[in-house]
Amino acid sequence: MGVVRLRHNRVSLALHELAAGSGPALLHLHGLGERAPARVPDALRAWPGPVFALDFTGHGESSVPRGGGYTAEVLMADVDAALAHLGRATLVGFGLGAYVALLAAGGRPPLVRGAILCDGPGLAGGSARPGTPQIALPEPGAVAPPDPFALLELASDVRPPDYASSFVRQATHLSGLERPLSVCARERPDWLVGVLAEPGVEACELESALAHHAQVAARAAR
Repeated sequence: MGVVRLRHNRVSLALHELAAGSGPALLHLHGLGERAPARVPDALRAWPGPVFALDFTGHGESSVPRGGGYTAEVLMADVDAALAHLGRATLVGFGLGAYVALLAAGGRPPLVRGAILCDGPGLAGGSARPGTPQIALPEPGAVAPPDPFALLELASDVRPPDYASSFVRQATHLSGLERPLSVCARERPDWLVGVLAEPGVEACELESALAHHAQVAARAAR
C-alpha cells in the first residue's frame, strides 16, 4: 500500500504499510535473508488493526551499510526507529525477527504491546558461547540485498539463554502486561528454551496468540 522511509543513523529503512485501519498496530519482522511481505500473510489476516512490515538493515528495500557489522542489537534499533514512527505496536517476528522482537519487547516495554515469536530463518543463531574467531568474506560484487555480510554475521551471533531471559524479565516487569510474550515456534534453540522457562511466557498457536494480543492492545487503547 505504501512505504515510509525511516532513518537509523546512516541507514534508510523501509517500513511497509500492508493493511490500513484504526486500532492497535501489528509490526511484522522477517527472518534472516528475507524481506517484508508484499501483502498481509494469510496467517496474520485475523489482526483487527493496521499491519506494517519492516525491512531490516541490509534486507529488502532498506539500505546496505558498507563493511557489515551486523548484530541483533543493531536490528533492534531498526525496530526502535519503526516504533518511534508508529507508536505502540504488537510485534510478530519470524526466525531472526523473533529474536529481535524479544529484544525490543524488553528494551522498549512501553511501546511493545506484546511480542509473538515464530519459526523462520535465523531463529537459532550461533552457539550460546563464542566460537573460534573467523573472518568470512562475501562473494566479490555481491551488493544487492540481502547483504551477504548480514547472512554471515547474523547466522552466527551469540545468544546466551540468560541474556535472552533478562529481556523477558524487563518486558514482564516494565510493560504492565501479564503475558508480554507468546512463543509459537516449533524449533527450540537454547535461548528460546530459556525464554519459555520465564513467567509471563506462553507457548501457543499463532491464531491464539494474535487473538490474545489484539484483545490486550485494544483494551490499552481505550
